[in-house]
Amino acid sequence: MTTPHTIAVLGLGRMGQAFAERLHGHDWDVVGWTRSGRAPATVRTAASPHEAVAKADLVLLALFDGPACAQVLDGVRGALRADAIVLNTSTVAPAEASGLARRLGPAYVHAPVLGSVPAVTAGTLQILAAAEQAALGRVRPVLETLGTVRRVEDAATAAALKLIANNSLAGTVLALRDALRQGDALGLSRSQVLDVLELGQSGAFVTRKRAFLDGREGGGAAEFTVSALVKDMALLATASQTPVRNAAGLADPPAAPGADIAVAATAPAVADAVLEPLRAYVRGHATGDAAHFRAAFLPSARVEGLREGAFVSWSLDEYCALFPGRPAPDEATRSRRIDAVDVHGTVATATMTLSHGADTFTDVFLLVRAGGGWRIANKVYHRQS
Repeated sequence: MTTPHTIAVLGLGRMGQAFAERLHGHDWDVVGWTRSGRAPATVRTAASPHEAVAKADLVLLALFDGPACAQVLDGVRGALRADAIVLNTSTVAPAEASGLARRLGPAYVHAPVLGSVPAVTAGTLQILAAAEQAALGRVRPVLETLGTVRRVEDAATAAALKLIANNSLAGTVLALRDALRQGDALGLSRSQVLDVLELGQSGAFVTRKRAFLDGREGGGAAEFTVSALVKDMALLATASQTPVRNAAGLADPPAAPGADIAVAATAPAVADAVLEPLRAYVRGHATGDAAHFRAAFLPSARVEGLREGAFVSWSLDEYCALFPGRPAPDEATRSRRIDAVDVHGTVATATMTLSHGADTFTDVFLLVRAGGGWRIANKVYHRQS
């Protein structure tokens, strides 16, 4: 078993540069190449990927996505040494990982990592490595320089587990965003809220990202960008054929794609303009005055759901006719709340819960921006008695 001596790092973004610097600092001969042409001064670089891999017995990929990996590997396939190992740390879809493993066979190690630049620098990454025993044995000294190796049965599983881990991270960001918005609504200072959050379950994340969260000089260089995490969530949604709330939530409202993921937690709540038709809808229920519904909905809107076991699809006129023009007798005991609003450019979705006596309604809205303002295009509801 021969330990790699010369390592070609293809992709010198944040992670690729950190890999190259860490490995060079531990006496490996490292040469890098970047598609952007913007090479860091701290890494010896080659003019082309062919030149980078020509003498390398280990080729480490640190690229943005699956298509980038396929493109770069297609380009250097003829220049790879016969005994070279390809070590792919990139976050890709499970099917993409399987495809690369089939193409490269026993020379391929799929090893996505958990952790960002500080973990690379400290050598504390968690590495999900899938490979044949011989290949994994050859690259293990390199991987152990970067962190702890956890062997996984195949490339697709390693890729899937990485996406699941990032989904959990996205959930942490969104939960933090909710907490900061709620703190703002309650008139609490940002520093107070962050101080308390550091004491809780998300404390380690808050502490690590504090510079981004309280806006100190932009928080410095991004460790993990919004665009990368949104990409990963889209991969997970496609691979699992299961809706992933985080993908839309992180991009709403949009943060700069190159910003650190913590910046997404500080995005302000949706503008009042989006909420106004929902508030008009609430006023319609509170007063029984159909004029509020006409202000909230587009004239072409439909209201649909099950009523007494039968599906109904009302026009706006038919829906307005259900209201008597006065509050319900038990209005004082009724309540309504807006649970979620997600804006996607000129369209939005919203969910509301209405507690009306013995009945609880879940209303789901589709809104559009039209005529300079927002209106409800359609509503569907579920009634639980």
